[in-house]
Amino acid sequence: MKHIRNWNEYLVLIYRLGLVMILFSICRVAFYFFNSNLFENLSLQTFSMILYGGIRFDLSAILYINALYILLFLIPFRIKFRRGYRVGLKWLFIITNAVGLAANVSDFIYYRFTLKRTTASVFKIFSHEDNMVSLWGRFVIDYWYATLFWLILILVMVLGYSRFKSKPQGINPWWKYTIIGTIVLAVAGGLTIGGMRGGFRHSTRPINISNAAQYVDRPEQIPIVLNTPFAILRTLGKSVFQPVEYFPTDKLDEIYSPVYVPSRSASFGSGDKEKKYPNVVLIILESFGREHIGALNDTLEGGKYKGYTPFLDSLIAQSWAFNHAYANGRKSIDALPSIVASVPSLVQPYIVSEYANNRINGMAFLLKKIGYETAFYHGAPNGSMGFKAFTKMAGFDYYRGKNEYNNDDDFDGIWGIWDEPFFQYFAKDMGQLKEPFFTTIFSVSSHHPFKVPEKYEGYFPEGPLPLHRCMGYTDMALKRFFETASKAEWFRNTLFIITADHCTIPFHEEYKTPAESFAIPILFYKPGEIEPRMDTALAQQVDILPTVMSYINYPYPFIAFGNDLLSSGQKDRFVMNYFNESYQFLYDKYALYFDGKEVTGIYDLIQDPLQKKNLKGQIEIANAEKLMKAYIQQYITRMINDHLAFKEE
Repeated sequence: MKHIRNWNEYLVLIYRLGLVMILFSICRVAFYFFNSNLFENLSLQTFSMILYGGIRFDLSAILYINALYILLFLIPFRIKFRRGYRVGLKWLFIITNAVGLAANVSDFIYYRFTLKRTTASVFKIFSHEDNMVSLWGRFVIDYWYATLFWLILILVMVLGYSRFKSKPQGINPWWKYTIIGTIVLAVAGGLTIGGMRGGFRHSTRPINISNAAQYVDRPEQIPIVLNTPFAILRTLGKSVFQPVEYFPTDKLDEIYSPVYVPSRSASFGSGDKEKKYPNVVLIILESFGREHIGALNDTLEGGKYKGYTPFLDSLIAQSWAFNHAYANGRKSIDALPSIVASVPSLVQPYIVSEYANNRINGMAFLLKKIGYETAFYHGAPNGSMGFKAFTKMAGFDYYRGKNEYNNDDDFDGIWGIWDEPFFQYFAKDMGQLKEPFFTTIFSVSSHHPFKVPEKYEGYFPEGPLPLHRCMGYTDMALKRFFETASKAEWFRNTLFIITADHCTIPFHEEYKTPAESFAIPILFYKPGEIEPRMDTALAQQVDILPTVMSYINYPYPFIAFGNDLLSSGQKDRFVMNYFNESYQFLYDKYALYFDGKEVTGIYDLIQDPLQKKNLKGQIEIANAEKLMKAYIQQYITRMINDHLAFKEE
């Protein structure tokens, strides 16, 4: 076969780019198989269409990645045939494409936690982490099989690259070759630009993430069509929000308005409503998906499911709890603005968006106006995930992190201080605050690599997921926190809210749907005052702020993109989040999917909980669609115009 190793240089270029195309397609198939339990409604016909459609996105990404290589390969000068030049080109090709393949392979795993292809926002999300080396080290070790897959791809690419070598064209003299080569370079440049854009027509808009929807039946299948380098490149430096006008501006507030002047039309229970403002303690539990909490799943596994949080189960029995509560995002960085400022992270995490410095009605800011002292607690290294900067914007007086805890003996080695000691620190430190106070704690231990302190090895039930024993540990930490807090003088006059930042990898079929992939707990507990009950209507993270404001009879107007759960009728509640380039809107018993232009799916969550039958065109959902569009228009308009906080006239 030695006689075919020297090829026409242009054929060699096409061969090498084609090799990378094949490797990207292999990554697409592998991405599906690594996460096949999350794509259970995928037919062979749809999968074939996905593979076909994916070629457009792979070609675009590969041309972007290899643009410099193509230029240097095609320059019409004889220097390119020198050995040193060829070696340099080879390493440029291998390194750039190895990075692209690494991005694809990393999403084999990361997708399970975010349910979307990684975008450029990942650089901002992790820019605040000072332990990236250890995080990536753990990732490479714990998911060694993905790392091995990537190394095999690199080996195939390296061996394939050298299989054929380019030879000079037999065109003499060299000036003629230069002229012909310049023409070829110009043509190749045009073809490259067309491939990057996804088409050659002047009217063709550059291919974007949203174009993947045309190759799928359901929104959750979009990530299979895409590749991660494309998703990153297409979102670099881009504003994710463009103005929309579904309704005339002067009519918008009549349909939906986020402006609140709270009133006490409902209450938690009996008691003296004229007493002083209560303390408010907000507890955000890392990765505590509703699926894993027994008290919120009384019908799961035929009613025999126990879950992994015995203490939280006992607290739910004493609380106003919700068994249809949802997060507004899929990441920790999505959760904090949703929970403490009632600003959902739609499309992009608010904290890393270009609007992150907008004025907001953070709960701490609002409560300070009526005399509250406020503090935020997070056992991670100070500034992790941008939380320290955000809590300042949200109005917190104090930030208590790993630095303030000041005892690295309790450091887990990766994420922060173990939950048990940090929750004890939280309980005791609150006693130094002036009442009424508002505090928030964000736990860290129920997180990859799913470890517990050495002294608790084998102590908690393992369960089918490695997360389960970590949930057992954090549940125990929560129990001991309440044991300590219950002895404090401030305890009886304190409203506790417990929720989660997001859910994680599902185990039961009932939780492998687009809607339930956001399922979390929300509960309100106040000793001796709240009437225990299970609320079966919808609730979401952004509802927490307006509900707290309503409970304390807050006297001033504010902006919130959620429902006051005390005042709103159960039929009026809704949930909004963003799922694979579509808005997901839960209203009454339906889940609607909207790509910004049209409704692409409607599912009856009562009759069809696994979301297998798309009812688009079969039922009337005009009211829900109208409310959803008004919500989106208010959100985007206020985000762009810096109107997320109420401004006094």
